[in-house]
Amino acid sequence: MGMMEVFKKLLGQSNEAEVRRLQKIADQVLAKEAEYRALTDEQLQAKTPEFKQRLKAGETLDDILPDAFAACREAADRTVGMRPYPVQVIGGVCLHQGRIAEMKTGEGKTLVATLPAYLNALTGEGVHIVTVNDYLARRDSEWMGKIYKFMGLTVGLIVHDLDNAQRRAAYACDITYGTNNEMGFDYLRDNMVIHERDMVQRGHVYAIVDEVDSILIDEARTPLIISGQGDKSTDLYEKANQFVSRLKNEEDYTIAEKEKAVSLTEQGIAKAQRAFNVENIADLDNAELYHHILAALKAHAIMKRDVDYVVQNGEVIIVDEFTGRLMVGLHQAIEAKEHVKVERESKTLATITFQNYFRMYKKISGMTGTAKTEEEEFQGIYNLDVVQIPTNKPMIRKDLNDMVYKTKRGKFNAVVEEIVKRHQTGQPILVGTVNVETSEMLSHLIKLRGVSHEVLNAKNHQKEAEIVAQAGHVGAVTIATNMAGRGTDIKLTP
Repeated sequence: MGMMEVFKKLLGQSNEAEVRRLQKIADQVLAKEAEYRALTDEQLQAKTPEFKQRLKAGETLDDILPDAFAACREAADRTVGMRPYPVQVIGGVCLHQGRIAEMKTGEGKTLVATLPAYLNALTGEGVHIVTVNDYLARRDSEWMGKIYKFMGLTVGLIVHDLDNAQRRAAYACDITYGTNNEMGFDYLRDNMVIHERDMVQRGHVYAIVDEVDSILIDEARTPLIISGQGDKSTDLYEKANQFVSRLKNEEDYTIAEKEKAVSLTEQGIAKAQRAFNVENIADLDNAELYHHILAALKAHAIMKRDVDYVVQNGEVIIVDEFTGRLMVGLHQAIEAKEHVKVERESKTLATITFQNYFRMYKKISGMTGTAKTEEEEFQGIYNLDVVQIPTNKPMIRKDLNDMVYKTKRGKFNAVVEEIVKRHQTGQPILVGTVNVETSEMLSHLIKLRGVSHEVLNAKNHQKEAEIVAQAGHVGAVTIATNMAGRGTDIKLTP
């Protein structure tokens, strides 16, 4: 047995040991099922003030966990017709402990979160349930909100298009659903107000983060920026754009593809100094000019239309490489390149990364289908460990190995053949692509073979949830950029 095997065995055992520990606590919850089933609605609802009283009298959340979880399970069954399975109770305990529960797709993470959310909300300090988009935040707050409301707790929702009073009311609730973007921006705005009474958030005590790998790792370094109106004119962008469009790759500038970075060569620098009539472009006085030239160069040399950005209604919108969704903002340089109206530049007033925002919470926990692979990062950055929660029933999905092709052409031919072959059997097919360009190319290839299909990418993400929900119908073929429709339930029909 090699070192790696030994390591894997130890890891496997440590995960099993963790699950066994959680199982012991879950068993105490399950043991109370009959007792809680026997209660009338009124008796069950009276448990919430009773639990709060026990906390006031000095008991801890861990002390009341078995009762609180049992009450929440019963309430879930009575309100939404779902009683958390034993494995979901284990997942709930894991979340309450401030850890990451890795649960396979379809194991009901949404319901799992209600158990620790209910328990932790009993302190009155507020629980934040964070998710990746407005659709999910709204869906979960309405759907799971029935459970909390039945138990006498209040539920808030933070999505865009709310005014400050609505936001303050939502954060004042016992449990608040919202997206990472909105919550991060609310924090930044709160930092800019003069009077405390104008703040909307009331603290960062406990967060349950859905799709935790996406939010805490993939997008962790993404800075959230609040900017005000700058006073710089926009013609410098036009001038820089005209200048760089005459430069030659390798001669005047070099590109580092992987880092998405560009730099001028000595010859390029000499040309810039002549074109803009300055002695030394690296001089501090010329920093702004230099920044504009590099931005323009990046817009031309690296940013590709329909891959890195799309132009819609005369507006440039950057496509976020993590989500395949549109990011509004940025990019006067691309606006100049595409000859659309260059918007006024802005100056940064406040900024924070998701990483730093979530590290402010006293306790964070998370759920995802894939976390074990990034456990080291979760440990290092957030001091979070990952527990793999077993599935409720044995896995029947096959997670197959990757197939590798020598050429792009060979790969896409194989993809098309596979789609055509499976489509003939009526099997629904979901095809994930890395960007808008690839999704449109594949769409073209399978159109030639007469396969009708839906394309879901940043250009039509308004219909996102709708398209994804229908992707399970017989014969349905859906091509999507990789993150589209995350968390939407796919309806399966015979």
